Amino acid sequence: MKKLGLLPRILIAILLGILIGFVSPMWFARMTATFNAIFSQFLGFMIPMIIVGFVAPAIADIGSRAGRLLVVTALIAYTATFMAGLLSYITGTLTFPSLIGGEESMSLADGNPKILPYFTIEMPALMPVITALVSAFMLGLGMAFVKGNVMKRGFSELRDIVSKTIDVAILPLLPIYIFGIFLTMTIEGQVGMILQCFMKIIVIIFILHVFILVIQYCIAAPFAGKNPFKMLRTMLPAYFTALGTQSSAATIPVTLRQAVTMGVREDIAGFVIPLCATIHMSGSTLKIVACALALMIMHGEPHDLGLFCHFIGMLGITIIAAPGIPGGAIMASIGLLQSILGFDEQMVALMIALYIAMDSFGTACNVTGDGAIAAIINRLFPDKEINCVQV
Repeated sequence: MKKLGLLPRILIAILLGILIGFVSPMWFARMTATFNAIFSQFLGFMIPMIIVGFVAPAIADIGSRAGRLLVVTALIAYTATFMAGLLSYITGTLTFPSLIGGEESMSLADGNPKILPYFTIEMPALMPVITALVSAFMLGLGMAFVKGNVMKRGFSELRDIVSKTIDVAILPLLPIYIFGIFLTMTIEGQVGMILQCFMKIIVIIFILHVFILVIQYCIAAPFAGKNPFKMLRTMLPAYFTALGTQSSAATIPVTLRQAVTMGVREDIAGFVIPLCATIHMSGSTLKIVACALALMIMHGEPHDLGLFCHFIGMLGITIIAAPGIPGGAIMASIGLLQSILGFDEQMVALMIALYIAMDSFGTACNVTGDGAIAAIINRLFPDKEINCVQV
């Protein structure tokens, strides 16, 4: 199983959870529910650590390279990320209600039992999610503008520790967690409706990814003075590379090459592409917002525009410098899903399964959109104005 990628393991876990759920004895179902309850507590404990461990050093690194070019690039990347999330929300509110059911569909089927764990172990988080985010900002900005490297090295090591914990303790157990969720839903009679909704949501999100890329290149085309579809075609090698690697960072060499081929100067591309690999998350945000909205509609939860604007605004910051591992963005966003949107354990597990099922498409959208941002910056900074920035 270790030789398989995360996505195949998740798909196998879903399939086994459904199949075994039809024949599982109650004692086995309660054992899996007990594991899920403990794992969920551990996940909740790790969320503030993930936020502080990744956001603080990312802000410190960006702040230490502050300059006009960086500020403009960051603003464009954040705006693109926010608008992608907003587009996802608007599209979802118009299409999802007619495609998926409300809370009446999520109720237990007649006569189906409710699966409860034998016990759980409380693992209170060190701090609330918002406190972690504010602390990460304060510490990150402080490290950026106060001379000295002691804290920077310390937070860099904390980031490595958190990343290793995710890689060693969370991701290997994640398929078991997903298995338990789908086994429980099968026994409780909810799995059929969930799978139907999954397929509809995945199709809509894929269409949205293509649409947002077309919009981004139509905006960038006047700056570059080129046909947007020819620009987009030039960036396709980066798109398909990201589909395979599932990592923006691993795709940087290809994205750089294609941006230069598209006409972006090498000095601009060499700065914008690596930076946007960590701060431009249009595809990931679009996907997270669409999945979250769909699950809230399925559970009959309120999902007004103000709530999602708050969520999208915080999400665009929280998932910067998400770990370079499959599913890193969703791990970093779990705290916001719980604290802002009120997700419970089952909804978080479904979010993880939905997100990872489409992880490569979100990454591909992110890196391909980086080329559009590079084309805009290339026009806004016609001279070589990056001498103030350490690339």
